[in-house]
Amino acid sequence: MTTETGTARAAAAPAAETLTLGKALNEGLRKAMENDPKVLVMGEDVGKLGGVFRVTDGLQKDFGEERVIDTPLAESGIVGTAIGLALRGYRPVVEIQFDGFVFPAADQIITQLAKMRMRSLGAVSLPVVVRIPCGGGIGAVEHHSESPEVYFTHTAGLRVVACSNPADAYTMIQQSVASPDPVIFFEPKRRYWDKAPVDVAAAPESWTPLHRARVVQPGEDVTVLAYGPMVKTCLEAAAAAAEEGRSLEVVDLRSLNPLDVDLVVASVERTGRCVVVHEAPVFSGYGAELAARITERCFYRLEAPVLRVGGFSTPYPPSRLEEHYLPDLDRVLDAVDRTFAW
Repeated sequence: MTTETGTARAAAAPAAETLTLGKALNEGLRKAMENDPKVLVMGEDVGKLGGVFRVTDGLQKDFGEERVIDTPLAESGIVGTAIGLALRGYRPVVEIQFDGFVFPAADQIITQLAKMRMRSLGAVSLPVVVRIPCGGGIGAVEHHSESPEVYFTHTAGLRVVACSNPADAYTMIQQSVASPDPVIFFEPKRRYWDKAPVDVAAAPESWTPLHRARVVQPGEDVTVLAYGPMVKTCLEAAAAAAEEGRSLEVVDLRSLNPLDVDLVVASVERTGRCVVVHEAPVFSGYGAELAARITERCFYRLEAPVLRVGGFSTPYPPSRLEEHYLPDLDRVLDAVDRTFAW
């Protein structure tokens, strides 16, 4: 059941608005809740406070405490409760307050949420969205700047996506809520305040499908693959490279599992070179899977090995040192330079 307040806001909304990524997520959640009374929002401080990043701001006021639920500080209990609600026909959207807090819920996510459809031979689906603010760049303390995506991309039964800009945040969160399967939804916390136009009136049929990648910067010389917080960094690198006469094609993967392999392969076959960029450590990171897939599919079209740029194989450092840990424009451009050394 939609509220009069929510309905009025939707009716008055212009076709395109300039929104921050955080506000775009808020609007997407609001739209999903208006469209389906079975959509619930749950998590620590998501109600009265509106979330530590204010992504759920105003939702409890407009939809009530029965649909926007402040939970105890117990991630395993939050996800476990969401599983039970999904079994009863609801569509819970769970917020993990910070990326490093997801690990107490790993048992519920990996051994229950991901496996129920297979366990029931397809008779039972669990439409649960687990929202996880991810990555560094905000000067946070320990356990608040992790990049745990590979734990979940390795887990069969989970869909794993990562938004990088306000327009995708608005559409992808709604598509994730509508998915019949559980979705791990990564939000780049240092991009929450980035602004861009969002067409809130566009028909869902016109949206990019949830599990499609997108070329966000066409180029000819090198394919640069990224997702989440690193997409903006790679676009900045592409702009700097253009001043030196090199044309980088930046691909926003958007979906990590399933992966849009065909778009990736088409881009790499066209450029002949590839650099993969992510915040997580390079060793056993998501880039390793991408490099292997590309080598298998594009071996005879590659002019150089697939190179990876990422964090170091260390625990995330204190905030005073994080600018040295996080991949930046210079490290991306250095990898681009190295692809031309072959």
